[in-house]
Amino acid sequence: MSKNFYIFLLSALILKSSFTFSQTLPPASATEDWSVKPPVVIPAESPDLPPSDAIVLFRGKQDLDKWRHLDGSAVKWEVNAEGMTIVPKTTDIQTRQKFGNSQLHIEWKTPDPKEDKGMNRGNSGVFLMGLYELQIYESYNYETRIYYNGQAGSVYKQHIPLVNAARKPQTWQSFDIIFEAPVFNADKSLKTPAYMTVLHNNVLILNHVELKGPMVYQGFPKYEYHEAKMPLRLQEHGSRVSFRNIWIREF
Repeated sequence: MSKNFYIFLLSALILKSSFTFSQTLPPASATEDWSVKPPVVIPAESPDLPPSDAIVLFRGKQDLDKWRHLDGSAVKWEVNAEGMTIVPKTTDIQTRQKFGNSQLHIEWKTPDPKEDKGMNRGNSGVFLMGLYELQIYESYNYETRIYYNGQAGSVYKQHIPLVNAARKPQTWQSFDIIFEAPVFNADKSLKTPAYMTVLHNNVLILNHVELKGPMVYQGFPKYEYHEAKMPLRLQEHGSRVSFRNIWIREF
């Protein structure tokens, strides 16, 4: 037999094999999912502004009624055209509304370092569910003021940020937080821990880290049963940290 016949025979066998293989595959429609149509969300023109389905928690004085001090009293922090500034020797504030799984955007600014003494440099924190703290701190050109799992962007006393993305003091900064709330079994034992992903000034600093439990200053964290949704809390720690443009999306 000629060489050309062998080439023809080999081509025929390859074609038959390809045809047989294609016949074993399901139709393309078998992997099309039409079960849940995603709702339409209109993104903002700027990444710092809230999308259409966000709950705006603070954009100005008109939003103070969405917050209260821990004792239920009206907020005593200062509010001006720039934002809301902590008044030392008051207390933390928390939202009236409760949240669980959420995407949170919050902007913050530490004061002139001359205002603070010792290690208390722009010290505050964002407490998801009032329990799980993402640290706010003046960490620009960070040296040895505080332990690394206590600097800006750390899950306090639990996770060191991947990088230090801090800006200079008195400069507005942002956190974009994806928080997955813990889940408890019917007997109140822990089923799934909380997780957190964070961008600091649009830089990834925490990538789906597992939380060991609520924040504790001394000792080791551990989970205890709590509600599926709880208020968002901002910490008063004696430093005049400022906040603006706070919004949240539940998922």
